[in-house]
Amino acid sequence: MNANAPDIRTITEDDYPSWVRALRAGFLKSGEITAEELSARRGGIEPDRTQGAFEDGRCVATFRTLPQRLTVPGGAAVDSLAVTNVSVLPTHRRRGLLTRMMRDALADGRERGDVCSTLDSAEYPIYGRYGYGPATWTTEWTVDASRTGLDPHWSRPEEEGARIDLVEPAEARVLGAALHERVRALPDRQGMTDRTERWWKLATGAVDWPGSGFVRTFTAVYRDAAGEVQGLLAYTADDHWENKAPRLNARVRDLIAADAAAEQALWHFVLSLDWVATVHSGRRAPDSLLPQLLPNPRAARVVSQADFLWLRPLDVPALLRTRAYPVSGTLVLELDDPMGIAGGHFLLDASPEGATCAPTARPADLVMGVGALSSMYLGDESASRLRELGLLAEERPGAAALADVLLRTARRPWSPDVF
Repeated sequence: MNANAPDIRTITEDDYPSWVRALRAGFLKSGEITAEELSARRGGIEPDRTQGAFEDGRCVATFRTLPQRLTVPGGAAVDSLAVTNVSVLPTHRRRGLLTRMMRDALADGRERGDVCSTLDSAEYPIYGRYGYGPATWTTEWTVDASRTGLDPHWSRPEEEGARIDLVEPAEARVLGAALHERVRALPDRQGMTDRTERWWKLATGAVDWPGSGFVRTFTAVYRDAAGEVQGLLAYTADDHWENKAPRLNARVRDLIAADAAAEQALWHFVLSLDWVATVHSGRRAPDSLLPQLLPNPRAARVVSQADFLWLRPLDVPALLRTRAYPVSGTLVLELDDPMGIAGGHFLLDASPEGATCAPTARPADLVMGVGALSSMYLGDESASRLRELGLLAEERPGAAALADVLLRTARRPWSPDVF
């Protein structure tokens, strides 16, 4: 290593202001950093999980991790090393700083017992070289409210006794947190991650600072006939008029639903708001009930579809043992890991009753990088498709088709949250 290379270390209290300045500069955020912002940000940072690269006493690169629980197919959750706040100043790019910080963080996560690592990738080409692969995708729609075919005068859910209520932020924090924990444990919600108490405080404005970007929302909750909260919708609306007529845009900031009745009712609610001409869906699962729940699905238009949550294994046997499998089958996987953490030969013996996975000397059925396994793990990607893309080699005929049956899920994985 170059003797003059920046020093990489976990940050101290004295480093913190310089670290925040580097983070903001890396993401092209200008303006004065206030004591209020420093204090509010500090509450979400664990110093022993936060790295900085320092040169001449100044921070030039940032990297942070946080503990996370990731829902996998079947409803179980695994411990994940969530990577965030990655930035390198433009004056210090291409010097290997990110690689050094990533290597340290992944080693710490493996030692800590995390079975995988997750991140939201701002740029596609960066993280594949560290063994990550896109594990979930997200779709955004805009919906012309006048063309949906829904009753524009709709005012209450179809289920007898069910209702929708607007609630204040303090109540939304309590109701939303309980609902989210229940929903993310459902067997078909793979890709969802836990939301901490701080997450809910940030989302509802209980923790805020000038320039944070927080926008207060309206929050509606759907209660079933028994009075139990089964859905939550947070939305905003602008003040747009044309030719003396209201043409407002409503933007869905969050929509959690425990069942189809709640989801459909909340979509109908926001699409029938007075004065609203267009509804922006926000980030949704690619196979969301929208737009097919509309009598006229053509009222919805896809405006964005892209990869979202990226994943990489740290402990392959633990990761593969934890998820559910719809049928019985056995595969030997040969995995290459560019970081030297999770590679090797592994025998997966899966069934609906459970799975075992352990290192093996048996010949491989499928050969791939850990990034390819990452893309298949939550059920979204096809081994057969990866084989055709040249990202996976089939050593035993039929092994890719078996992997598709074992790993793919009926509903696509989805991760709604940026972290």
